[in-house]
Amino acid sequence: MISPNLRIAFRFLTAKKRAMIMSLACTVLGVGLFIVTQATTSGFEEFFTRTILGINGAIRIEDRIQETMTSMAAAGSDDFYIANREGVKYIEGVEEPQRIADAVREFPNVRGVSAVVRGNVQLTSAFKTEDAQVLGINLEDHVRVSRLAEQIVAGELENFRSATGGALVGRVLADRLQLTVGDSVSVAARGQARRLKVSAIFETGYREVDKTNLYVLLPEARSLLRRPSGASFLQISLHDPARAPLDARRMEEILKHGAKPWQEREKTWLDVFRALRISTGITVSVFTLIASLAMFNTLAMIVLEKTKDIAILRSMGYERRDITRIFLWQAGIVLAIGSVLGALFGWIVTWLVERVPLRITGIFKADHFLVVRDGDHYLAAIATAVVMVMVASLIPARRAARLEPGDIVRGTAQ
Repeated sequence: MISPNLRIAFRFLTAKKRAMIMSLACTVLGVGLFIVTQATTSGFEEFFTRTILGINGAIRIEDRIQETMTSMAAAGSDDFYIANREGVKYIEGVEEPQRIADAVREFPNVRGVSAVVRGNVQLTSAFKTEDAQVLGINLEDHVRVSRLAEQIVAGELENFRSATGGALVGRVLADRLQLTVGDSVSVAARGQARRLKVSAIFETGYREVDKTNLYVLLPEARSLLRRPSGASFLQISLHDPARAPLDARRMEEILKHGAKPWQEREKTWLDVFRALRISTGITVSVFTLIASLAMFNTLAMIVLEKTKDIAILRSMGYERRDITRIFLWQAGIVLAIGSVLGALFGWIVTWLVERVPLRITGIFKADHFLVVRDGDHYLAAIATAVVMVMVASLIPARRAARLEPGDIVRGTAQ
């Protein structure tokens, strides 16, 4: 059964149809566009994150920590000492990768560990020479910490696994050298050169990686770079990448090696995406602000035009809180309808935007708009509309509640 206050609110609403429709339209646009902008910004951020995790893993362990400590005796005691940390010295590389990798695998959130030997080389084809970065890997380990198996665009990963002297070449690098699968390329490093055969070509979508990286098997890299032991870094994948900072701190404390989570490595880009989300949210909230101002103006006009009706209601026994509720109900009705229609509008536009062709290359590669459908976007959009519209509606609602029947009759109501 509809309450009397709600029924009266409906009656008052019909008195200002055009103004209410304008407020409703702005609420729908505000909610809908807020959802769309947050969905697209989050979509690109999620795709960027997935690309980075697929290339570099969630955590990298790179250098051994050698701490320098001093001890000083506490006053009045010969056997009580306080250790003061003066600084930290990093020794490049991982000297015992197998031992560290075994220890890392004991962490519950770790999904895989891959030891990588890295070095700078020059690649020479029949057409030109390019600088590159060679990465020596154990293939079985590396496919667990990256998306390398999914990134092959030409050739077969099995050829790389089984062939001696095989190489995986980035797509941009292969195009520059005009290499195809099966071609041979000269790789020079540390005063020596050897020929490798292109087993497959990969494309991560990250141009800086695709134009420099060359994967070879770990023994081949050790021989080429004259590094018989150790590793440049350990690449780690996690079941829950969001926990990377916490896991990295624990690994650093226990393993005495520097551990850098992906959130720290990509902090600049993550801050950019966060700023974009905030700025677009503020921008599209202008429509909700307009809706709140329109609601304020409409309710204020209703208060002026319905003073006699308010006097009659007060004479019939309606209390001030009832009058307040009647005017807040009007705002609530517009909000409820606007939120539902706005959420539906946002979902439809997001669905349409996702199908818009858009070729992007650079920090990642995509051929259409990327979106994320997240319930939090809908809640945030509706919450923004509720706060703005209800706060704007509270002032005329309280003004209406303060009107006294006697003042209205005498014409002295303010």
